Amino acid sequence: MNLKEIRKKLRKGDFSGLFKLNGNKKKSLHPADVAQIFVPLPDETSTHAFEAFSPEDQVQVFPYLQIALQKNIIRNLSKERASLILNELRSDDRVMFYSHLKGVELSNFLDLLNKINKASVHDALGYPENSVARILNTEFASVEKELTIAQASEKLRKSHDDNEVMNVIYVVDKEGKLLDDIPVRRLVLNEQQKTIEEIMDGFVVTLNIADSKDVAVAKFKEYDRVVLPVTNNDNLLLGVLTIDDALDVAEQTDTAAIQKFGGVEELDYPYVRTPFFSLIRKRAGWLIVLFLGEMLTATAMGYFDKEISKAVVLALFVPLIISSGGNSGSQAATLIIRAMALKELSMKDWWYVMRREILSGLLLGVILGSIGLLRITIWQNLHWFDYGPQWLLVAVTIFFSLIGIVMWGTLSGSMIPIVLKRCKIDPATSSAPFVATLVDVTGLVIYFTIAASILKGTLL
Repeated sequence: MNLKEIRKKLRKGDFSGLFKLNGNKKKSLHPADVAQIFVPLPDETSTHAFEAFSPEDQVQVFPYLQIALQKNIIRNLSKERASLILNELRSDDRVMFYSHLKGVELSNFLDLLNKINKASVHDALGYPENSVARILNTEFASVEKELTIAQASEKLRKSHDDNEVMNVIYVVDKEGKLLDDIPVRRLVLNEQQKTIEEIMDGFVVTLNIADSKDVAVAKFKEYDRVVLPVTNNDNLLLGVLTIDDALDVAEQTDTAAIQKFGGVEELDYPYVRTPFFSLIRKRAGWLIVLFLGEMLTATAMGYFDKEISKAVVLALFVPLIISSGGNSGSQAATLIIRAMALKELSMKDWWYVMRREILSGLLLGVILGSIGLLRITIWQNLHWFDYGPQWLLVAVTIFFSLIGIVMWGTLSGSMIPIVLKRCKIDPATSSAPFVATLVDVTGLVIYFTIAASILKGTLL
């Protein structure tokens, strides 16, 4: 039975299509695949379907569900079942869930935890929202350097279960300070009588508990690790961060940046789970700001109404002019914001960026201006459209206007993110619509100013 058929049965209230995850492996689905069944379903149906699982399967599936559904499930489950799920979660999954709660709801859900887990969550929530403490997994395997490989392997077998953090074993001293990390393969491929100290290489990449999630993602990328140890300022090993959590962070960061760059406030939940009026509110704010900004375009055109009335032909090229400037600005903003996100550029590189974008804008403007000039020339000479006796001056006006506006667009689009970063504002807020609106208004001023200079004494 495929996922589509299972969803149909669930919508009808028939839960027989849900099979145990711990059953026959050939018929079992990964918890992530099971979670996908719930995505398009109404909350009430999803909750009832989740209740049909065994407690063990509920614990496995719960971390892969969307946060809105997780909260709805915990609200509707019995106190005993909800407590069982939350206490059995991995520490990082548990903290991630509680990180999305606020106020009374946070207090009520914290009461479902045992004393140890409650204290652990309290400690994690005391760190900044963007710190690795919020996604720390406190389950890890450690050994002392004096043990032989055989002794260490026996200790690990007796004290740890099979899970993803067991790919790397950490060497600590008697105080719990981190000395090294050892891949499990090194335990397997070396002689069993060797000591742990003999197979240590002395190189270990660590994260500090106060490091940001962005720093963590960068280190995973730089060192190609699947798990990284997290220590405090005294080098005490506090836990680990796994690659799956780092990927989740990267996805959330990129999603938020893309939404902001599209002129939308960051969504609290996935699109399909975001309430309709919440979605309207998230979109309306920026649309109002941009609309008010675009009203300045009408103001600018009103200021040059005399020029337009004398040379109506100029109005024909207004959409061409402002769209070229907006597009070039959006291009530049996209390139610079992404380069800053990847740490390719920093604020100190502003002069390098400015010089590069001025030159880029000049060349791009010449290209577009030449196309505009050629278009007017061809249309006029083939009698497809009559631009009047001063058509050549009009063509020259379009040529130089496009150069000026494209240069201004690339300069604005590249500098605004850097200025925002300097003001400690997320550069992604310099969205493509924002840059385009700014360049639209200023582009009209540039266009009509150049037109007034070139056409003075003729059309104007």
